[in-house]
Amino acid sequence: MAYDFDLYVIGAGSGGVRAARFAAGFGAKVAVAESRYLGGTCVNVGCVPKKLLVYGAHYAEDFEQASAYGWTAGEPSFDWATLIANKDREINRLNGIYRNLLVNSGVVLHEGHAKITGPHEVEINDQRYTAKHIMIATGGWPVIPDIPGREHAISSNEAFFLKELPKRVIVVGGGYIAVEFAGIFHGMGAQTSLLYRGDLFLRGFDGAVRKHLAEELTRRGLDLQFNADIKSIEKLDDGSLRVELKDGKTLITDCVFYATGRRPMLDNLGLENTAVTVDEKGFVVVNEKYETTEPSILAIGDVIGRVQLTPVALAEGMAVARRLFKPEQYRLVDYRMIPTAVFSLPNIGTVGLTEEQAREEGHEVEIFESRFRPMKLSLTECQERTLMKLVVNAKTDKVLGCHMVGPDAGEIVQGLAIALKAGATKRDFDETIGVHPTAAEEFVTMRTPVAS
Repeated sequence: MAYDFDLYVIGAGSGGVRAARFAAGFGAKVAVAESRYLGGTCVNVGCVPKKLLVYGAHYAEDFEQASAYGWTAGEPSFDWATLIANKDREINRLNGIYRNLLVNSGVVLHEGHAKITGPHEVEINDQRYTAKHIMIATGGWPVIPDIPGREHAISSNEAFFLKELPKRVIVVGGGYIAVEFAGIFHGMGAQTSLLYRGDLFLRGFDGAVRKHLAEELTRRGLDLQFNADIKSIEKLDDGSLRVELKDGKTLITDCVFYATGRRPMLDNLGLENTAVTVDEKGFVVVNEKYETTEPSILAIGDVIGRVQLTPVALAEGMAVARRLFKPEQYRLVDYRMIPTAVFSLPNIGTVGLTEEQAREEGHEVEIFESRFRPMKLSLTECQERTLMKLVVNAKTDKVLGCHMVGPDAGEIVQGLAIALKAGATKRDFDETIGVHPTAAEEFVTMRTPVAS
């Protein structure tokens, strides 16, 4: 059978665009459908604008510390509207770049909501197209719990477009999005509380990292409330919000920001017209080749619920394009040793196993850990401390995990991720000459284990 397209991608986020561009580069006839914005969550309401807001929040510290280095300036003031307008301009520029990347690669762009009408058929804008392969790359969507007054809360989607900075903010959640936005609002000058229903946020991260960040955020004046959950939200006559917690406590705020999870975005996608199945959490079920239970339909990225990170979606999109249209270059995506960063203030960078995971897997481990005040702060009154930690297999000397809390943690750990991916040992770290004076050199000068 002759098809209109070799590959029809639904969703022009990071993974979908990567798959489409490379498939077209390999000679395939490709189309992409997008109903919202080119670049997906990451570019529009995710990692890119969030990082810009993190940069903005960090200037409060820079201004405060500059006097120790001889700088004298007027009283700094912050204008939220200026930051958001400049952010919007940059995102619009990136949208244009994504459009050019697709068009210049020979990909046909369909703007509208695509619905799958059969194993090889898609309908969009009242037109039907056939495709040998259909790819679902529609990503995720933030979830706000079904509580009384939920309509008064916002998610990350709305936070990037607030007209003004709230004076008081309650951030709800214990994942990286919650921690990052709590740092953003607090850094901009809002009175910020972070509520999490568990004992300590960032579940799944190394225990030392979680505790160290909690200490640093508390030192900065961020209000951390653990074992706390919201029962209801009520809007008052003056526009403020009264928040009742499940323990009976009441809080007054101007904004409730929920970052308590994301669901796969499969609304009105037409999966009922196919044999595609989803798991108990609603994620699309795929095999190692990203094939769904409908052989002609593939799925990648956040919608399959594996590792929900932009670089992982890019790798999955590349893998599919190669397997289908350039098989001699195909290789499986390796989900081990995936580095990641949390752009909290201070940052977290991590790769490999946590101490807890290493012990659970039965490794006999040695732990190397260092906490120190960064050199940049030595002339200031700031008492912030950096944490660096290595988890090492005591028998093989192989470095199993690397963790950091401190300035530029993500930048530093990216380089170390290559070493861990290549199987570096603690001896390799010890025999590497450090770059002096830097914080990063601490990773190659830790000689004595703190625990085993």
